[in-house]
Amino acid sequence: MPFSSLGFSPALLPAFSRAVAEKGYLQPTAIQTQAIPAILQGRDVLGSAQTGSGKTAAFALPLLQQLAQAPATSPRRLRGLILVPTRELAAQVGEEIVSLAKYLPQRVKVAVAFGGVSINPQMMNLRGGADIMVATPGRLLDLIDHNAVKLDAVSLLVLDEADRLLDLGFGEELNRLLALLPARRQSLFFSATFAPAIEALAARLLTDPLRVEVASEPQSAPAIVQRVIDVDPSRRTQLLRHLVQTEQWSRVLVFVATKHAAEIVADKLRKADIQAEPFHGELSQGKRTQVLHDFKLEIVQVVVATDVAARGLDIAQLPVVVNYDLPRSVTDYTHRIGRTGRAGERGMAVSFVSAATQAHWRLIEKRQGLSVTREQVEGFEPVEVLPPNPADPLSTGGIKGQRPSKKDKLREAAGRAQGK
Repeated sequence: MPFSSLGFSPALLPAFSRAVAEKGYLQPTAIQTQAIPAILQGRDVLGSAQTGSGKTAAFALPLLQQLAQAPATSPRRLRGLILVPTRELAAQVGEEIVSLAKYLPQRVKVAVAFGGVSINPQMMNLRGGADIMVATPGRLLDLIDHNAVKLDAVSLLVLDEADRLLDLGFGEELNRLLALLPARRQSLFFSATFAPAIEALAARLLTDPLRVEVASEPQSAPAIVQRVIDVDPSRRTQLLRHLVQTEQWSRVLVFVATKHAAEIVADKLRKADIQAEPFHGELSQGKRTQVLHDFKLEIVQVVVATDVAARGLDIAQLPVVVNYDLPRSVTDYTHRIGRTGRAGERGMAVSFVSAATQAHWRLIEKRQGLSVTREQVEGFEPVEVLPPNPADPLSTGGIKGQRPSKKDKLREAAGRAQGK
């Protein structure tokens, strides 16, 4: 199905066709085919699709058509608002909208706002207004408090990575922003997955939405080879270094559990003459932007990141993702490995599993419907064994949703006391 069949205005179709061709979309993806006609008709949409499936273009192109057909105002009035959970996703979505709008007859002003940097340049950029804003909720509220932007003319609201917005604690900010928006508006919720909290929010805020769920893209399905390597925790950094060097990985995104681990692992790799940088929420925005820029240019070979990098980052042709620490949730596993194998490219996801994390890996396998053959690398064979009582639910350690509660601990203590 060509883009010309989705319902775009004939006057705008040449500009859109040229822009999407430059983005590599020879034909609409499944999410675009299903969502765009409904959005053009003014319907609310609840859209779920895998990462790298073209969700941004699915909401950006109809928004751009709405703007092109609306009367021009001076100063510009904000018509489209896209809320995202992270700075990197805000910048990425903003860049994609600008690229999709580049051939329209009238210039579209896109403002991007996020925290971690000075608010003053963002306020200066809003002088004269903006047509579209892509923002994180906290910084948008700051701009509103400074009278730099108003939401009274917003006709289209998009929540991108909606589940992550709530995961990161933006619920209160979202409620404040929603109260400032016009009651009559079109609303779109997009994400790779939808948690129950998002379903509840959608039920409250969307009106008769079209539900679009795209499980896979046959024409561009990510070809991700998944590997699991058994290794003791103390040997993971050495194994990572060995794999980077012997398998000649040009670029690797490594996920760890904490900011401290990101710093330590990156430092050890640098001492082994591997160009590596940490990436986490405590870095300045300037540093984070520089790391990603250097990573895309292959100046940096390994980025060691917390889950701040698990959503929204689009690194073209990223060959390998490594779960140095397993993610706490199955959803985060999906998002992590989705950084590779994007837009039909081949990719590899490697997970390190120790005796203590075997139960957690089995849980991921079960919920993902996976069965991955476990490997051992010569020279890095694990020597640690399972805990004495692996079937005991109190021994599951840090597995999300299975940590012992206070009552469990009290019962365990009482049982030990009675046994004395």
